[in-house]
Formats: sequence, C-alpha cells, structure tokens
Amino acid sequence: MSKEGNRISQTVTAKEALFYDIEGDRVRCMLCPQNCLIKAGERGICGVRKNDNSRLIAENYSIVTAISLDPIEKKPLYNFFPGSDILSLGTYGCNLKCIFCQNWSISQQRCSGNKIYPEQLLNLLQEYGGIGIAYTYNEPTIWYEFIADTAPLLKQNGYKTVIVTNGYINKEPLEKILPFIDAFNIDLKGFSNDFYSNNCKGRLSPVLSSIERVYGNAHLELTNLVVTGLNDDEAEFSKMVEYISNISKNIPLHISRYHPDYNYSESPTNIATINRFYEIAREKLDFVYVGNVLDKFKSSTFCTHCGKIVINRNGYSVENLLTDNICPFCGAKIEGIMNNQ
Repeated sequence: MSKEGNRISQTVTAKEALFYDIEGDRVRCMLCPQNCLIKAGERGICGVRKNDNSRLIAENYSIVTAISLDPIEKKPLYNFFPGSDILSLGTYGCNLKCIFCQNWSISQQRCSGNKIYPEQLLNLLQEYGGIGIAYTYNEPTIWYEFIADTAPLLKQNGYKTVIVTNGYINKEPLEKILPFIDAFNIDLKGFSNDFYSNNCKGRLSPVLSSIERVYGNAHLELTNLVVTGLNDDEAEFSKMVEYISNISKNIPLHISRYHPDYNYSESPTNIATINRFYEIAREKLDFVYVGNVLDKFKSSTFCTHCGKIVINRNGYSVENLLTDNICPFCGAKIEGIMNNQ
C-alpha cells in the first residue's frame, strides 16, 4: 500500500459477521453458497470468517492489502463511465479455490495490511481522486461487512461503488447490498458444474443466479478467463454466450487470456482461441472485448447501429467519441453504456 502514511487507523478491530446461525458449538455461515459449518476456533473456506466462541467474526473487516487509483477499464468495466479513474481497494481471502488463480497471493492466503475506518474512505477519495470505490483484487463479497458499512456512505456523498466479484454469494446478502452498488463485473469462470466443482470448489448455478439478480438492478459486465485445457471448449463457450444473450445482448463480455499461475502451469491461452471466441460472442452480443491481449480493435466499443468505433482504446488510453451516448457518425442512441459525458 502506498500514500497512506499515518492517516490510516491502526485501531480498527474485526467485526461480528452478518448472516450466520449457531448450531451447537459450531456456526453456520450463510453469506455464500459454501454455507460453511465452522468449528470453534476455525475459519470457513474463505479464510476470513472465524468461529470465535459461537460468534462469527469477520477478521478482515478493516484490513486493506492493496489500494490504487486505477482506470475503470482495468476492473474491467468498459461500458461504465469509460475513461474514468476509480479508487480500488482489496483485502484478502476468497470463497472459491481456483487452481489457476491469477491473484492468489492475496486471495488464497492470509495477508497483513493496513486498517481503515469506513469514514476514512471519503478522505482517501479526496486525496486520490476518482469517481468512487471499486472493491476488487481478491473476492470482495467476503468483505461484506466492510462494504455494507461503506457503500451507503459513498452513495450519500455522490460517489460510485463497484464490485468485481466471482458472484458466489447467497440471495439475501446480495439483495440487501444491491441498492448501494452501481456496477458489477462478475467473473463467469466456465459454463459447466463440472468445471466449477473440479477446478474452483464451487458450483455454477449460484453464479448464474447472481448474474440474473444483478441484471436490471445495477450496471453489469461479465468476464470469462479462458484457461488452457479447462474451459477453452468452443461448444461450451457458445452455450455461455447464448445464455448471456438470452438475458440481454447489451451485457458486455470480456474474454480474458489466462497465464500460468498458482497451481496450474499449462501454457497461456492460444491467441487464436481468444480471437475465435471473440467472433463467436460478437454474433450474439453487442459489446465484446478481449483482455490480457493488446488488441486495439477488439478492445474498442462499436456503435450498435452503424458499426463504427465510438470508444477507441489503446491499452488504458481511451478516446470517447460519445456525447450523451449519441453516435457521432449515425446519430443513434446507444444502449448499454453508462457514460460520464
């Protein structure tokens, strides 16, 4: 972490968690579909929610392990205030165990970090700048209590709130926090239960449920990390695209290239596979982008009416040609973009 110095409080403690029941000397966490039954003194699969004398404690409540002012496109969110910056915060832990995790150093192990009061976020935003806060880097839904305390504060003060998530959260906690979140990027890791079970220690259906609940209640974009030998099957990817298009063809899909990391060492995704998947998705969806690949054309946004580029991207350099979402070439209004111009 940088720039915090002594302004960040070192006195914030862990907080009692929300969404749990007591079952004898164990506690049942009901935040996510893992529904962990946790013995005294132990933690759930996420590594941050602990049974402390029959109270479920969110040990990571105030811990920030990473902070940065990022381009919104880095989340990735391409249709949400394109070209803006957002202050990004992360903690540690995750409720899935993906063998190919691209950010395992904070998601798959316990980490130390600085501590911060919710009220300090406004001071941080004044110092760093940006349109608001993105909860990201590890899995933010297991930071639920901190987000629940800070997202309403951000909304009251006119800031945007973003969650970059695996979507592995139960119905009640998701619905309670939805009114305070402006945008989600949900990582749809694959499109079979076998993929989630064998590689992530999770299930597909809860992620699909989250996608369906978020759509229409907040801006939504999806990311699919294409992992060599695991989810790079064309037929399965086509089913995923069909599913997304049946919800809305306006949901942006980011097709991201995997690189070897954590417990998986297969070679990086073949560029030809990324390009083929891009073409498949473009047949059904209005907004398709590639990630972890430097391709200006496949990172740009096209008018859904005339087909011309209306947002040019070269890496994180963004040229936004839209005004009030009106295409400068054909004059049509483009749906599916939240624009700050």
